[in-house]
Amino acid sequence: MTTDAPLATLTASAPRRIFACAVLISLGAMLVYLAFSTAPSFGWRIFLLAFGAGVLWIAERLRRATLMVITFDETGVWDNTGEMIAETDDIQAVERGVFAMKPSNGFTLVLKNRQKRRWAPGMFWQSGRRVGVGGVTAAGAAKFMAERIATEIALRQS
Repeated sequence: MTTDAPLATLTASAPRRIFACAVLISLGAMLVYLAFSTAPSFGWRIFLLAFGAGVLWIAERLRRATLMVITFDETGVWDNTGEMIAETDDIQAVERGVFAMKPSNGFTLVLKNRQKRRWAPGMFWQSGRRVGVGGVTAAGAAKFMAERIATEIALRQS
């Protein structure tokens, strides 16, 4: 991460974070409980246990990822570990419309170059030339960050 002052920051909304984790933990716990209490056969028991363990694993990934802080400065979009999510020069457009494929309360960055796939549940996903930012984030902060990025892109293109 650079020493530039952040133009915008984005964190998880506490109520959304708690609700999302609680829903996933409840689902995982119910699946594990069903595996031991009412599974009609051994195959169903294994399936329910594996599915429940997978959901609990995703809940833990969500819990850890939502501790993340995403920042935008003049050089790009970063996470709090210092890893670059998208360089400002590589961002082609910001999509935040109603019909855009984007996370809840978020926006999508369209990049000029393909990037590796990454996923931080509830915060961002990255696949090919698209980066979806949002999920359990506050709507106002995500909108502000999207506007700042769009403004920076417009200034660089003019």
